[in-house]
Amino acid sequence: MAARSNTAFIESPDQVLIIERVFDAPRELLFKCWTEPEYFARWIGPKGFSSTILVWELRRGGKYRIHKRGPAGQDHWQRGEFHEIVPPQRIVRTYCWTDADDRPTRPETLLTITFEDLGGRTKLTLHQAIFESISARDDHQRGWNSSLDQLAEYVATL
Repeated sequence: MAARSNTAFIESPDQVLIIERVFDAPRELLFKCWTEPEYFARWIGPKGFSSTILVWELRRGGKYRIHKRGPAGQDHWQRGEFHEIVPPQRIVRTYCWTDADDRPTRPETLLTITFEDLGGRTKLTLHQAIFESISARDDHQRGWNSSLDQLAEYVATL
């Protein structure tokens, strides 16, 4: 009988990012801001960045690719695959930085966004893991917090 190999990953707190925010917006609207590319591009990226959605296949197994340009003209690319979309409760997708030719430049992480209805307000929980280092996690924390600030500003205009 052949031996089987099982691999298990245990998340260390140093490898995980969890951010919780409450938004003054209904859950359905917040979910729409995360799933419809014309909404998503308006707020994603740290303050001062502009984003262009290059590919957006919102379905299980669908791909996405985003180009972000920083305030000093620096280019950043990101890609991933949607694993789960449960309207308006949860989105699970991979997250990977790439170069202009779509080659990964950092290890892929798994991003899970949940939306909890608070009666006209929404509690968003962002969980991203497993990071290769504490500094990578902290860089993402700064970037996500800036993006979520922009999301709060954007939904206030809708």
